Amino acid sequence: MQRFLSYALILLFLITGLAQAESIDALWDKVTPPPAPELKQVAPDPAGTALLVLDIEELTCNADRRPRCLETVPRIAALIGKARAAGMPVVYSLTPRGTPETILPPVKPLPGEPIVSSSVDKFWNTDLEKILKEKGVDTVIVTGTAAHGAVLHTATAAGFRKLKVILPVDCLSSADLYIEQASVHLLLTGPGTRRVITLTRSDMIGFPEK
Repeated sequence: MQRFLSYALILLFLITGLAQAESIDALWDKVTPPPAPELKQVAPDPAGTALLVLDIEELTCNADRRPRCLETVPRIAALIGKARAAGMPVVYSLTPRGTPETILPPVKPLPGEPIVSSSVDKFWNTDLEKILKEKGVDTVIVTGTAAHGAVLHTATAAGFRKLKVILPVDCLSSADLYIEQASVHLLLTGPGTRRVITLTRSDMIGFPEK
């Protein structure tokens, strides 16, 4: 009987506590954003690294839908040029409605550069994992749009596959700053990526000349 009463009191305490706890909607305005993350200089080995360029196409990267995406295009284009010069493979993705012709001109793939097409996880139902394995890749540099779509889900899927992830935060975009910030924070703290991700900026990535 004494044990039963103890369990009953514990259950009553838990129920009372849960009833009194405020849900996130009630605490929304009290949330303090985390401090800005530390960005690190990186010098990935071109032989074991691939640059992923995700969904930089007319439908997703335009002034009406996602103007911040257009701001990232010159930086992504510069990364592509450096990666190619270093002999690093560049792999592209499309949305299900995109085609190679809809990829924005500054970041157009060269003949022979792989292109996969999928929803937000570019590993799902594509040859991306096979492509990376065949090229001996153990690290991916993830760029593109949307931060909370292709970038978040593909980077997480890469982490699940034991790949290291380099994320240049100036080469991702979304509809607003909050979503970009939240996406970066989720990748930095999420169980799928927190042990394998390095946050950086495009001008902090070193590329040796081929």
